[in-house]
Parts: sequence; structure tokens; C-alpha cells
Amino acid sequence: MSANAQLSSTSSQTSTNAVNQASHEFWEVIRTVPDFPKPGIDFYDITPLLRTHIVPVIDALLAALPEGLLDEVDCLAAIEARGFVFASLLAGRLGKGIILLRKPGKLPPPVANKSYALEYGKDTLEMQDNLPPAKVLLVDDILATGGTLTTAYELCQSAHHQVFGALVLLDLEGLHTPFPVPVYTVLKA
Repeated sequence: MSANAQLSSTSSQTSTNAVNQASHEFWEVIRTVPDFPKPGIDFYDITPLLRTHIVPVIDALLAALPEGLLDEVDCLAAIEARGFVFASLLAGRLGKGIILLRKPGKLPPPVANKSYALEYGKDTLEMQDNLPPAKVLLVDDILATGGTLTTAYELCQSAHHQVFGALVLLDLEGLHTPFPVPVYTVLKA
């Protein structure tokens, strides 16, 4: 996921547990890659955290959630691709199930799909369309412009899942409009 610094600044609904300090230990590991995947976009590469800080990252994600929220959630809705990593690790620790939101052609039918705009192109998400309704928490790595997370929310809603919120590692809060459910995050930029 990436962020385009040229987009207008708006506020978002986020967890008060988020850490804003540039001195947080995770910032020492996250790489900022300028002009990737195209000029004008700064890409926040969080993959080094997966190699060296995975336990503290999962601990921090859990700490970002309000007390009791996980008691209400049946499963995690994992957004491809790094959302899969975080949701899998969280689900394993919590004993929760996962619903996959994938790129086209990766899930067997029947599927529901929705296309959306990215800050550098277009994409589509799909999810299985025959799952029983569940209470879900969306999980992804970074909230930038909000296109992917909004699409995941809308897909879950259309499949009659109740979305209790979204959990992301990094919220680039100046790049998106307010989200329809609370967004819980560890870092803000």
C-alpha cells in the first residue's frame, strides 16, 4: 500500500491508542520508498517488520483494539495480501476464523466482487458469496486513500456480514475521508 502526498488532508475515525511519534521503534524498520510505484507516491514498506518484529507488531495490533471488541467478533476479514499475514497471526492467537478478500480469480465460485480506484490505478476484490453472515473485523496493513478498505467494507456488507471496525498497522490519515466504522491503528502518519 502506498500514499500520495498530493492528496488533500481529511480526518478519520481512529483509535486513541495509536502512536503518532516518529520515535516509535517500528519507524526504525519501516522503509519509505519515494516515487514507487510511480512518481509522486511514497511507498511505506512494512515488510521488514514481518522479518524482525512480528510478535511486537501483533501485540501492538491487539493493544489498539478497545476492551471487549474481540468478544463481539466472530472472524477476521483479511484483505489481500499483507492483511492475510496479520489476520492469520491474529486469528491463530485468538482462535478466530478468517474470511478472505482476494484479487480476482483466486476464489472458487460463487463470488461477489467490486472494483475500485487506487491512487495509482484500478483493482478488484472478491469474496465468497455463500458464507453465513458473521460479525467481522476488517484487517489490512495500511489505510491510505481508503479505496481497498472501503471496498472490503462494502463487500462484507453486501454479503450480510456485520462489520465492527477495521484494524490496520498504519493509518495515513491525511489521505482519506472518514470511514463508516471505527478504524483501529498502531501508527499514524
